[in-house]
Amino acid sequence: MPSAIPINGHRTPPRGTGVVKFTNCLLVKGDKLVEDDLWISSVSGKIINGQEILYEHRAAPDEVIDLGGRVLAPGFIDVQLNGAYGFDFSVIPEDESVGYGKGVSRVNRSLITTGVTSYLPTLTSQRPEVYETALPFLGPSGTLRDPNKGSESLGAHCEGPFISPKQNGIHNISVLRTASSGIADLATCYGASNLDPNSPSPIKLVTLAPELDGALSCISSLTSLGMSVSIGHSDASYETARTAIKAGATMITHLFNAMKPLHHRNPGIFGLLGTTSSQIDKPYFGIIADGIHLHPTSIQIAYNAHPSGLILVTDAMRLSGLPDGTYDWTNGSRIVKNGPLLTLEENGKIAGSSIQLVDCVTNFMNWTGASVAQAIGAVTETPARMLGMENVKGSLKEGADADLVVLDLQNAAEGTEKKLVVDQVWKFGVKVFEKV
Repeated sequence: MPSAIPINGHRTPPRGTGVVKFTNCLLVKGDKLVEDDLWISSVSGKIINGQEILYEHRAAPDEVIDLGGRVLAPGFIDVQLNGAYGFDFSVIPEDESVGYGKGVSRVNRSLITTGVTSYLPTLTSQRPEVYETALPFLGPSGTLRDPNKGSESLGAHCEGPFISPKQNGIHNISVLRTASSGIADLATCYGASNLDPNSPSPIKLVTLAPELDGALSCISSLTSLGMSVSIGHSDASYETARTAIKAGATMITHLFNAMKPLHHRNPGIFGLLGTTSSQIDKPYFGIIADGIHLHPTSIQIAYNAHPSGLILVTDAMRLSGLPDGTYDWTNGSRIVKNGPLLTLEENGKIAGSSIQLVDCVTNFMNWTGASVAQAIGAVTETPARMLGMENVKGSLKEGADADLVVLDLQNAAEGTEKKLVVDQVWKFGVKVFEKV
């Protein structure tokens, strides 16, 4: 993997106004690539109005960067990342908080080189003591707006343990729970302070199975706390899943995986994508486009059913970025890594992914015929909208954070497969990575 440009331990001081102008580039705007310039400020860390700088303030940029026709996109957002670079967000090391904080920092500094500028660190189903230690490190981390810290957490994704034992995947059945007492059971598990309406929570997204006892009543409680709720690891019928959407759930976790398959008399959770929008709001849905979790045609069917809801995720494990081999996992099992394929040693079950998000974008683009801009939107605009952050992340609009990725579009001749390569990454208006 290319190494990041060395940066000092604090924000690189701007020269003059701190204004940077990108030119000779293709900007991602909606579902199109548009030839235009983009202006940013390393002082505010925001995208700014270049015309206003030029004509009202009569100021020239400190730096003009010619991108040579490359694509300039918002920074990528991964809403399901279980770990990477040897660190698992669901495992508390022997030195507990000290080691855990170092592990999170290592992931952040390495992850940003892949174009992922923001993400949801994801905890699989665990016992309460794990959430107690881990969640304080996984809440929103962009307050200091320090580009040198690497990728920014937008809040934790708690994937379980309120999921179906029939659709547990590789989640440890012994730690799974129901919510017969409603939100009180979630507070017992995640920690009462993390569900306190009077203080910000480190949790941004919760995946649960709505058919579990008490789960439906928890959805409105969680959304009232500012969290998003996703249906996942669930054996729910179409009717129960529809009720969950009406209660406030807005997403499906890794569609098709760990859920009842589509049946012509019971479409299950997938059926939500075919419901008319006048009946319910169609949910967003995560897709793992690694060529292992899903057949490319299944992805195309889902995309055609609800193109504006598709969010590409990696579902990456701590083995992402490590050599092939056999590794211990959190529940006493062992995982075999063979390239991007991760399986449980004892039964061959798929055990997450080790793919990078930019490769998911490339695969999705080639498998579905989506345009470059549409494919990039599935890791920028759409996840930002799902999280209610569309004015801050995932956009090149004025006022949004200057989290940017410069992409080289390769093999773009007619009739050949396209490939996107991360050339540069900018965080809060400062370049933090360049491919060498």
